Amino acid sequence: MVKKSENPEKEQDKKVEQEDKVNGEEVREKEEQLPEEEAEEEVEAEAEKKEPTAEEKLAELQDRYLRLSAEYDNFRKRTLKEKIELQKSANEGLLSALLTVADDFDRALQSVEEAKDVEALKEGLHLISGKFSGFLQQQGVKEIEAEKKEFDTDLHEAITKIPAPSKKMKGKVVDVVQKGYYLNDKVLRYAKVVIGE
Repeated sequence: MVKKSENPEKEQDKKVEQEDKVNGEEVREKEEQLPEEEAEEEVEAEAEKKEPTAEEKLAELQDRYLRLSAEYDNFRKRTLKEKIELQKSANEGLLSALLTVADDFDRALQSVEEAKDVEALKEGLHLISGKFSGFLQQQGVKEIEAEKKEFDTDLHEAITKIPAPSKKMKGKVVDVVQKGYYLNDKVLRYAKVVIGE
């Protein structure tokens, strides 16, 4: 009898072991299936994340456009402000150099009223004129030679025509009403001239 009682216990133990084996295999199968299912869900989630909707794409493009537009507007305002400041300060050196010539003219005007020697006054005015011409040359300004030259529409502006004093002067500049100037080989002001016909 003892053997019988041992057998049922052994049988029960075998049954439990078999059930454990079966349960273990089922658990393993479920565990194996679980990562596959999770992986599939992750792939689907990533696919959904990678493909934004048309509204999301439109919103993103509008945001990028607004940011780019704002950056360009800021750049434009900044460069305009810098340009204005540069223009204000660019003439500073030119005007300060011109002040010495203006001072000389003031002194000449004061001496005109007291002057008894006309020759000294003429000489002073010639010196001031020479100083002013030198200043213009330093700034890159030079006079356009026009008198007795062929009329050139790129350099001259015709005011009127008069009969030429000689046949050689036909189509040439007879008189200069207002001098013209170059600024670094570019016409700063056209010479106003009278042409012989």
